[in-house]
Amino acid sequence: MPLSTTYELKAGMATREAFGRTLAELGKTNPHVVVCDADLSKSTMTHFFAQAFPERFFSCGIAEANMVGIAAGLAAAGKIPFASSFSAFVVNKGFEQLRTVVAYPGLNVKVVGTHSGISIGEDGPSQMSIEDIALACSLPGFAVLSPADELSMAACIRLAADTVGPFFIRAGRPKAKIIYDSADGFAVGGSRELLAGADLTLMAHGLMVAECILAAQTLDAEGVSARVVDMYSIKPLDRDAVVRAARETGAIVVAEEHLADGGLGVRVSQVVAQESPCPMEFVGLSGYAESGTPDELLDKYGMRASNVLAAARKVLARKS
Repeated sequence: MPLSTTYELKAGMATREAFGRTLAELGKTNPHVVVCDADLSKSTMTHFFAQAFPERFFSCGIAEANMVGIAAGLAAAGKIPFASSFSAFVVNKGFEQLRTVVAYPGLNVKVVGTHSGISIGEDGPSQMSIEDIALACSLPGFAVLSPADELSMAACIRLAADTVGPFFIRAGRPKAKIIYDSADGFAVGGSRELLAGADLTLMAHGLMVAECILAAQTLDAEGVSARVVDMYSIKPLDRDAVVRAARETGAIVVAEEHLADGGLGVRVSQVVAQESPCPMEFVGLSGYAESGTPDELLDKYGMRASNVLAAARKVLARKS
């Protein structure tokens, strides 16, 4: 059910931490789950699993391409490998292996990229993954998920473990606002309508879901009814939710901490163009950022509720 426009967004744990803790819990109930990491286990939070199940944890060194190959071998042997590193490293350095030894044979490898987007902060642009979703979506057979908070991350990790086939799951470094009160109701290819609305729809994934909620609350105070949809499953996409949004609200804004070229906005646009054309606006990145605190970067590069509001007002003007 859609949530109330009056609920408060409170800080929770980072989605990378939720990933690590959920992985350790999975290890207790599923002996087939194994973990590969590229010498970043304290940052990716796979150290929780390593401490509990050292015999099922494989430290692959600073070598993401090798790590993906090892994970593929483990999957071919019947294991359920979770391979994790910073998104910028596992997707970019490991892309050839993701393509050739995971996507092509359709192996049951679960790739989790942490420290995604520009909110990684002071580590700088070399470690900011703003292309990961576009690259992951280009891999045939991959499911691509981007959870917004700790409970949705836990749900997505369990979905990946229970679903045969390759996955890419995006996680972030900073603490994320709590959106959900339950990990139930998530599905591969699903979405969640968080706020009901009739005038326009705000769609997002990851950290931008909370920003869309804040924007919708401001619009509500101005007499504008904004639907908010968490598009946590970027591939496969919930086409029905997109079509309903286009037909019922007649205007869509897509917000994401990712390049506007190649991200969720492109996938939503494909459905809108095919099924029910309507005005659309996009809040996303146009290029690489720089080093700074997460808040400084999110402010400077337009990843805030105020930017969603500006896009909403622009798309409403086009709609009218």
